[in-house]
Amino acid sequence: MIEPSTTAVQIVVTDAPGPVDTALLSDGLDVFNVEQTGIDDRRPLAVLARDPETQKVVGGLTGRTSLGLFFLDLFHLPPALRGGGLGSRILRLAEDEARARGCRSAVLYTISFQAPGFYLKHGWKVMGEVPCDPVGTSRVYLTKDLSQEP
Repeated sequence: MIEPSTTAVQIVVTDAPGPVDTALLSDGLDVFNVEQTGIDDRRPLAVLARDPETQKVVGGLTGRTSLGLFFLDLFHLPPALRGGGLGSRILRLAEDEARARGCRSAVLYTISFQAPGFYLKHGWKVMGEVPCDPVGTSRVYLTKDLSQEP
């Protein structure tokens, strides 16, 4: 592939990057990270809750593991599945899988009106908060030491 000069590159701002575009950025960053570290261990991680009859995913979490770190990206359960321990079980399974992959730490962010208390209850610790809208809310960044068995 011939690299275009910086003056010939078209810059586009979009709210709808295509999956191919996103993959190109992700894969390019991964190649750079491997070149710098010599470690090629980036893998997706998902724990999904499925309807037993339809097999349709009804909730769960997604993230990834890389360079000894588990990134928890998305976690959602519909209201009917909350409060009975399913979320705790899903989180524990994800953390256990991350440990099995050699991760020593985990990181995530949530919003102050979402679930920081849930994560705190499971041993996560607040690293910081950044104000966001609506006024009075914040993004809450949390981490967990996975080197300690639960």
